[in-house]
Amino acid sequence: MASIFSKIVAGEIPCHKVAEDEEFFAFLDINPVSAGHTLVIPKTEIDYIFDIDDSVLGRMMAFAKRVAQAQEKVIPCKRVGLAVMGLEVPHAHIHLIPIQKESDMYFGGEKMQVSQEELADLAMRLRAAFK
Repeated sequence: MASIFSKIVAGEIPCHKVAEDEEFFAFLDINPVSAGHTLVIPKTEIDYIFDIDDSVLGRMMAFAKRVAQAQEKVIPCKRVGLAVMGLEVPHAHIHLIPIQKESDMYFGGEKMQVSQEELADLAMRLRAAFK
């Protein structure tokens, strides 16, 4: 059965797309821990990030770097933090989170409440910065 992320890539479930190429897809997390929290995934469904072929993983990190650079242009932050946990969805993914301090990446607390309009506007600005 396809993961929710595969359904997003296929257009079966809507998302706020930030960036895409032939191999990878980036979209805003709808339950962000910080403004601009973005997920980067391979389009090919692979459950565990360390099962990804080394060359593909390298390209995925390069793609994630470009997304993070777009985040830095659009969202005031000291850094873009990166986290890989992989327990929530059986599809490898990288969390890119604009942060001011390390505690901004705390996943155990309350998530931000962000409207669909705010997410759409932010995704549009990130897409423009990604180009």
